[in-house]
Amino acid sequence: MIITISGRPGSGKSTVSKLVAKKMNLKHYSTGDFMRLMASNRKLSLLELSKLAETDSSIDEELDERQRSLALNEDDFVIDARLAFYFIPFSFKVFLQVSEEVAANRISGRETLTKQEALEKTRERLNSEHKRYLDLYNVNYEDKKHFNLVINTDDKLPDEIAQIIQDSAKSL
Repeated sequence: MIITISGRPGSGKSTVSKLVAKKMNLKHYSTGDFMRLMASNRKLSLLELSKLAETDSSIDEELDERQRSLALNEDDFVIDARLAFYFIPFSFKVFLQVSEEVAANRISGRETLTKQEALEKTRERLNSEHKRYLDLYNVNYEDKKHFNLVINTDDKLPDEIAQIIQDSAKSL
């Protein structure tokens, strides 16, 4: 079974996908982790890498190829990535919704940012990503029609969300 988990920054993708993988004894992958590594290697922030990707298609090509390769070479894993549902269309596709306010609180709590800074950086990053994804693939990853399951994470704990995903995936 392959489970793809998408959502906005601060929705809980990373935390929840790790829990789902652990509960279901599956491998876990994260495009966000890979992007952070790419940014670090280039001595850029995640936002700077995202902005660079607007003009340097090799960044998205590298991320996209990683997802395609996983789908071709492995059968059982969980991946959190905004476009994993697109590159792995036969997966069980989950979207985690979150309000801007809750996302900003979560992001500012894990990074050294004020809530307002987190909100502004997240908006800027989302604008950059939306533009790239529409230009490259003509896809809006926030369109719920792409997903088998949509969960609002504002008032749910990660374990609760992971259990909902596990129960829904097992019922297939």
